[in-house]
Amino acid sequence: MISIVSPIYKAEKILPTLVEEIRNSMQELGLEYEVILVDDRSPDNSWQIMISLSKKYEEVKSFRLSKNFGQHPTIMAGLSKASGDWIVVLDCDLQDRPKEISKLYMKALEGYDIVMAKRINRKDNIIKRVTSKAFSMIFNYLSDIKTNHEIANFGIYKRKVITEVLHLGDYVKSFPLFVYFVGFKRIAIEIEHNERFHGKSNYTFKKLVSLAMNTTIAYSNKPLKIFLKIGLLISTISFIIGIYYLIKYLKGEILVLGYTSLIISLFFLSGMLMSVVGLVGVYLGKNFEQSKNRPVYIFDEN
Repeated sequence: MISIVSPIYKAEKILPTLVEEIRNSMQELGLEYEVILVDDRSPDNSWQIMISLSKKYEEVKSFRLSKNFGQHPTIMAGLSKASGDWIVVLDCDLQDRPKEISKLYMKALEGYDIVMAKRINRKDNIIKRVTSKAFSMIFNYLSDIKTNHEIANFGIYKRKVITEVLHLGDYVKSFPLFVYFVGFKRIAIEIEHNERFHGKSNYTFKKLVSLAMNTTIAYSNKPLKIFLKIGLLISTISFIIGIYYLIKYLKGEILVLGYTSLIISLFFLSGMLMSVVGLVGVYLGKNFEQSKNRPVYIFDEN
C-alpha cells in the first residue's frame, strides 16, 4: 500500500486537479493507496473542498490542524496518519506532478529505502532559484550536511524511514533534513518540474529568510564557532597592535594616543560583542522552545 501525503494551504482551486492526477497515477500502478490531505488552517475554502473530495473518494482522507503551524509541521502531521508500506510526500501546488510517483516507486523497488525527486529545469522564478541555491551553499558550509537545492520534499520513503523521522523530537521541523539525518539507502532521480498550477508561492521573502535562519540555528552550532574564531583573531591582532604602540610610547615616539583609532576600535569591538551576545541569545531561545516540549501540530477535524 502507498500513502500519498500532501500539506494543503490556499489550494482551493488546485485540490480537485491534484486528487484527480493522483488517482490517475495510482490506477496506472494498480496498487492499493490512500491520499492524506492535511489542511494547515488555510484561510480560503480548501477545507470545504477537502471534505467534499473525501466524501466522493473513499481513498481520500482529510485532516485539519487547529491553527496554521507551517508546511513542515503539517507534513509531519500527515505522516503520523499514513499507514502505507511506502509513503510519498507531495506538495499541493502541482509543480511536482503526481504522474512521477510511478517512476519513484519503480526505482524504489530496485532496493532503495528512499528515492528523492531531483527537479531539473526548475520553473520557479529567478529570485527563488538564486535564494534557494545560496541558502543551500551557506547551510551546507555551516552544518556540514550536503543538501541539494534541486531536492525538496517530493519523494517516496519506506515505512521504516518515516517511523524514524517521526521519532525525531526537534522543535524546528524540516522534513528534508530529517530524511538526510536518518540515513538508509537512498538515491535521487531526475523528474520533470512544472509551472505552478495556480496562484503564487505562499513563501514570502520574509518567511524564506526566517525559515533559513531557524533551520540553520536548529541544525548547526558553527556560527558560534565562527564568531569565537573571529573574536580570538581580533584579540590577537589587538594584542600585537597594543605591544607595538607600547614600544613606541616607551621610546617617546607617541605623546598622545590617537582619538580616531580609539573610537573605531570601540565601535567595532562593541558591535562584535553585541553580535555574539545576540547570537547566543537566539540559541538559548531555541533551547527554551525545545525544553517546553510543546506539540508542533494539533489536529482539529478529520
